[in-house]
Amino acid sequence: MSEIAIRCRGLSKQYRIGEARARYSTLREALTGTVLAPLKHRNGKSAHDSIWALKDVGFEVEQGEIVGIIGRNGAGKSTLLKVLSRITKPTTGWVELHGRVGSLLEVGTGFHPELTGRENIFLNGAILGMKKAEIVRNFDEIVAFAEVEKFIDTPVKRYSSGMYLRLAFAVASHMEPEILLVDEVLAVGDASFQKKCLGKLGNVAKEGRTVLFVSHNMTAVKTLCSRVICLDNGKIIAEGDPGQVASGYLQKGRFSVAEQLWDDPVTAPGNEKVKIRSARVLTTDQESAGDITVESPIQLEFEFWNQQAGAILNFTMHLLNIDGTYVFAAGSEAMPRPQGLLKETAKIPANLLNDGIYTVTIQVVQDTTMTLYLHPEVLVFEVLEGVRRGRWFGKWPGVIRPSLEWSSQTIIEDKALHE
Repeated sequence: MSEIAIRCRGLSKQYRIGEARARYSTLREALTGTVLAPLKHRNGKSAHDSIWALKDVGFEVEQGEIVGIIGRNGAGKSTLLKVLSRITKPTTGWVELHGRVGSLLEVGTGFHPELTGRENIFLNGAILGMKKAEIVRNFDEIVAFAEVEKFIDTPVKRYSSGMYLRLAFAVASHMEPEILLVDEVLAVGDASFQKKCLGKLGNVAKEGRTVLFVSHNMTAVKTLCSRVICLDNGKIIAEGDPGQVASGYLQKGRFSVAEQLWDDPVTAPGNEKVKIRSARVLTTDQESAGDITVESPIQLEFEFWNQQAGAILNFTMHLLNIDGTYVFAAGSEAMPRPQGLLKETAKIPANLLNDGIYTVTIQVVQDTTMTLYLHPEVLVFEVLEGVRRGRWFGKWPGVIRPSLEWSSQTIIEDKALHE
């Protein structure tokens, strides 16, 4: 019988909203507040509301399992990990943790810009709970994993954003806890580094350690996890096979991510060479996506900050259906690009896609061979059934559903058949 690493029962967390941070007040403000206090409660309403970020959550995770936690923003995923990592206390319920816990909740927390990469490895490792002997033992592997050997004695304020995040993830991922809590930290670095991160988490589980993995990347969840828990409004609404739970999550309630925007180039996803600013899906005859049907022409727009003047870049869009099946990949023309904000638009003709849910992955390629950045599932949209023609009302087979041009003609009319 497998040993239990995590056990939760009746776990709930309540927050008060609308409460301003306390500050020192003047004597006049204090006297005025005292006089007006009874009047504020005459209407019977509290000045502050409360929300339940978690409500009666219960589950078990066996030792050595990788369990995915999925759900929309605000579903309670990060709150759950903060409770499990003892950052915050639950309002009700209890948790059993059998083993040392390590958390990858906010990559780079604790890095000091004036310290070198070497010094920050020891500082950040200590903050994360690693012992000095453990840091020394893993030091060379951390540096090699982050690919910053040449700059290890340079202050991290001189690092590019990609180097900074790679080193931060490398330190956090080389902790040696029995239980590892990971919150959406795989969107760091370029495509090759993201692949390395996924491989590292897979190796952690093979070593017998337990991983609780929060992510919006359904491909990563289905690849890494043996089981998935789906949260909605702080409650568990589904649990089980990663493919089935992820598909149900995407299909529930007309799920879509029709537009994403990152206004700040400092925190936008990407690296020192290219960063994504926005992505959105439109129908070419509407201002927003609205209802996309099989008859709708679709337009995909992407904006990027290019930091390399004259770099030869092209943009590749990967379209997959909800099952992870490739529908197609299409790339723009490779050409020298100016430094600055760039916009790429791809048009999908009407009467091509079958009804269903699709995800879009965008890839930035330099010199037609080197991937600079890859953002999985940057968009998710649903194509609805259009006007039915004929008597067929079932699901059309296939990942695409083209409307082909047909022609009919009679070669020889055999009148004898009608006599």
